[in-house]
Amino acid sequence: MKILRLILAIIVVAVSSYGLTTGNSEVLIPYALLFLGLMLLVTGITEFKERRKANAIILFIVTGFSFFVAAYTF
Repeated sequence: MKILRLILAIIVVAVSSYGLTTGNSEVLIPYALLFLGLMLLVTGITEFKERRKANAIILFIVTGFSFFVAAYTF
């Protein structure tokens, strides 16, 4: 799970940086939000497995919001 979270974090940073440097941020932001939501989902599952349910619930709520905003901007 740590490797998957790291890969997703690198993808989010790469897509966001590319969007900011090229000026195409309005096109790439939904993809960055989608990968950010996936990263938060993986983090929430990890927190849930470690018996930190309060943190996991908050992460799941933020994941849902991130997916909603990504779907709305597509």
